[in-house]
Amino acid sequence: MRRLAALCLLPLPAAAQDLSLAWPVDCVLGETCYIQQYVDRDPGPEARDFTCGSLSYDAHRGTDIALPSLAAREAGVTVVAAATGEVVGIRDEVPDVMRGAPGAPDVAGRECGNGVLIRHPGGWETQYCHMELGSIAVAPGQTVEAGTPLGRIGLSGDTQFPHLHLSVRRDGEDVDPFEPSADAACGATGASLWALDVPYEAGGLIAAGWSDSVPEYEAVKAGTADVPLAADGPIVLWGFLYGSRAGDAIRLTIAHDGAEVFAHEEALDRTQAQAFRAAGKQAPDGGWPAGTYAGTVTLLRDGDEIDRIETTVTID
Repeated sequence: MRRLAALCLLPLPAAAQDLSLAWPVDCVLGETCYIQQYVDRDPGPEARDFTCGSLSYDAHRGTDIALPSLAAREAGVTVVAAATGEVVGIRDEVPDVMRGAPGAPDVAGRECGNGVLIRHPGGWETQYCHMELGSIAVAPGQTVEAGTPLGRIGLSGDTQFPHLHLSVRRDGEDVDPFEPSADAACGATGASLWALDVPYEAGGLIAAGWSDSVPEYEAVKAGTADVPLAADGPIVLWGFLYGSRAGDAIRLTIAHDGAEVFAHEEALDRTQAQAFRAAGKQAPDGGWPAGTYAGTVTLLRDGDEIDRIETTVTID
């Protein structure tokens, strides 16, 4: 999906709480999945994540672990139990149709879509939402261990992109697994509920690719935007990003044989959960020289690079 080196998930010392969460998706954070949104920590109508960043929305009660494309979901990504417990509820009846898409069902009262609810000792619960219809692999009353497959990421319920929404509760109250204390200051370094070090990223790049024109946004989200390039046609580089803020900038550069052939930088005028940008150049007289072209998409914040994807394409 992205970046030159994957973000590592490293074991942490045992924390001072009685729930320890394993990573609940069969994906590599920073490579094949990313965290799109966190629990909303703002008590009013605004939204902020546990760092006081903007990766949340008003009244969001869970952690959204997202896939880079619809194609990635269709390949099948397993959801697993985050901790040992008893399955106390499932739903497996909601079609995988995104909110607002043709044929989308009424999901009032079923916003979670297909999912699993697990009860853990000490009054804890974890809930797994937006799973694929027909994929639920457990039953009420069943005891599961951390890592037990529960089903697959889907598009059921109130969702517009493929992801697992994980909610954590204790005695019926929502808990942010990154900062369980309800009154913690922004960026507090108290013990999280994660058994692994789950790094925070304040936005980044999801994917990048090539086209002969500015692709349709739906194709970018589906993972089908890339097309072969012709020597006598335009060359367009695109980047798909998340968690962008007003004032960020995206830079797209194309090089051949180490020499820059195109560069474009654009300021982003608003904060968005997801967005994409594309830019390119018409073929020169005589067409593009044959060979490999290197594209670099960089996301900048306050002049500093916060993420980068490098990608290549060959023109015959």
